[in-house]
Amino acid sequence: MTDVAPRRTRLMQRAEKAAALAAAEARRRARRGGTRPPAPVDRDLPVRVVEVAVEAPDAVGLRLEHRDRSDLPAWRPGAHVDVVLPSGRVRQYSLCGDPRDRSTYRIAVRRIDDGDGGSKEMHALTPGDALVLRGPRNAFPLVRAQQYLFVAGGIGITPLAPMARAAAASGIPWRLVHTGRDLASLPLSAALLAQYPAHVRRRSDTGHGGRPSAAELLNGLTGDTAVYVCGPPPMIELLRAAVPATVAFHSERFSPPPVRAGRPFTVRVGVDGPAVEVAADRSALHAIRAAYPAVPYSCQQGFCGTCHVPLLAGGTTGDTAGPGRTALCVARAAGTEIVVDLPAAARSMQR
Repeated sequence: MTDVAPRRTRLMQRAEKAAALAAAEARRRARRGGTRPPAPVDRDLPVRVVEVAVEAPDAVGLRLEHRDRSDLPAWRPGAHVDVVLPSGRVRQYSLCGDPRDRSTYRIAVRRIDDGDGGSKEMHALTPGDALVLRGPRNAFPLVRAQQYLFVAGGIGITPLAPMARAAAASGIPWRLVHTGRDLASLPLSAALLAQYPAHVRRRSDTGHGGRPSAAELLNGLTGDTAVYVCGPPPMIELLRAAVPATVAFHSERFSPPPVRAGRPFTVRVGVDGPAVEVAADRSALHAIRAAYPAVPYSCQQGFCGTCHVPLLAGGTTGDTAGPGRTALCVARAAGTEIVVDLPAAARSMQR
């Protein structure tokens, strides 16, 4: 007969040790000045769509208000909200309006025709439709600097537009470069150009014979400039490699970060459950969902909390979840194996 009590005691000891290691790693990151994930926001905001406007051929802007028309929570440039769609999908969108206006929030959404349907559902919304928001949270804050260079690719303008306005209001020198395939595909920046013509450049691939080089986008960069970039991963990586290490570089992407220098490891589902192998170039979330397709996820970047699950045993690296939990989308095992728990609904739908 198996002695269950000692096993549970050992399991609790391992879980407590893993939690202590995670807390220590969080403290080390804070001391190094690294960006910490935003605190969870356990708050549901019932809102309704007030206005839907065409911002580009494949992008719409939505204005949202609280259903009782009360003020919405305060926010700062760089903040985003989680949007809970009628289907139950959860998607993150940057707030792109004026933080001083708490009567409404503004977001902009690009339609992704080959996506999983979230953007199409957003594009189908009409005035009066009800939604639930969670947040706002800020994983991309605007830090104080002598001057700023904002570089946006396509819909990446959304968090940068409020930053540009904040810089202008504070009197800090700034420039914004907005790139995309053609001028019609660049949402929001036409209004910025009209308001700040000396600070904004809208740069199209069609009008300049192709995509811009890093040298073009960073032209005139000085050592006291903070560079903020938001857009497609290739553009972010191009600029990250070109910006000197002495220059502050901040970026936000709208897709999962690539796995670099990863090692394979095993995720065991439950103490006596099946083992799921995670390849060196894949996330635990990717591997888990291949076996358990009902495991929920959203941002895939560690901050939204949707895929955070209890960590029963083993240590992790790169984890953004709190003590005793792990973020399947970004965390990797510190050793060869971790043990996690999954929601009952997800376990019941194993392939």
